[in-house]
Amino acid sequence: MARQLGHSHGAVRNATFTLVRRGEADQDQGGAGQPSFRANAKTAAAARTAVISPPGTHAPRAQAAAARTTITAAPTPKQTGPIRRAGGQLYHPRELADLPDVEALNRLRDADVPVLLYGPPGTGKTSLVEAAFPDLVTVAGDGDTTVGDLIGEYTQADSGGYEFQYGPLVTAMTEGRALLIDDATLISPMVLAALYPAMDGRRQIQVKAHKGETIKAEPGFYVVAGHNPGVHGAVLTEALSSRFSVQIQIGTDYDLATALKIDSRVVRVARHLAHQVELGELGWAPQLRELLSYQRTEAVLGTKAALANLVGIAPAEDRDAVAAAIIKTVGVPTIAPLTLGKQLPASARRPPGSTVSAHRGRSR
Repeated sequence: MARQLGHSHGAVRNATFTLVRRGEADQDQGGAGQPSFRANAKTAAAARTAVISPPGTHAPRAQAAAARTTITAAPTPKQTGPIRRAGGQLYHPRELADLPDVEALNRLRDADVPVLLYGPPGTGKTSLVEAAFPDLVTVAGDGDTTVGDLIGEYTQADSGGYEFQYGPLVTAMTEGRALLIDDATLISPMVLAALYPAMDGRRQIQVKAHKGETIKAEPGFYVVAGHNPGVHGAVLTEALSSRFSVQIQIGTDYDLATALKIDSRVVRVARHLAHQVELGELGWAPQLRELLSYQRTEAVLGTKAALANLVGIAPAEDRDAVAAAIIKTVGVPTIAPLTLGKQLPASARRPPGSTVSAHRGRSR
């Protein structure tokens, strides 16, 4: 498509993702983790109403941002229902600045305003970004992340020689894609410094390891980061914080947990524990990730085992408080972390994968 149209790969990719967001094309997962696209029933109509910017005008994202500066009231939100992420899971948008969160993030991307999402693990930070940006490239940060992990490094080829493999930052810049730096505050500040020139007015980086090559960001390149306050080793430096003009706190939507038909008693337990965390009386409360895990475990192993597992996944210093809340709210006499018991007698054992006939009462 890029060759036929005479435009850059990144520009065509951005246009295609725009069609997907508007429902005027469909996205598939192609080979090597790269997305592929196909036309749908609305694509032909979109082509008939396409708007082509004349030469010399701003990039589409820059135009949209400039146009919105004259708007006093926000237009009607575009996306309010569940969004299917690349992995197939549904994301349920939440309100942010009187908009669906995915819409708000896309507007911030149009205006090139970097966003930092912060909150406890399991509250849906990554899910939100994946739902908002189908073209996302992700870096999973930790204390071992290096500059090479971001920009690229030499790797041994099948031929025995060495070749330079570009990293996710270069990929996002050259293809005009969104880049999520997940757990950014676990990455060394010296490593993150390699990202900053791409985020400021220069919008370019120098790949010193590859002949000093200069990489320039294509239109559409955008950076969003995630931060888990309180996680051991997570440090939000002034240099990192100052790069993100908008910082959004993400917490668990317990009303959504109820709407997803998670046991209402367990949701009440989570709300109570979250309130204790806010008061500084406790260090942990189940977030949406743990509640969804509870729901799946309950479906497989039953309520008693799922409750025991909820106690077991809590930090050791908070388990007594979690157990007490479950006993009080759910009404069980006692609860302890899920633990292996004594060995079953031989007569009670069945081979793995065997089933019991409801009619004959024997294994088959």
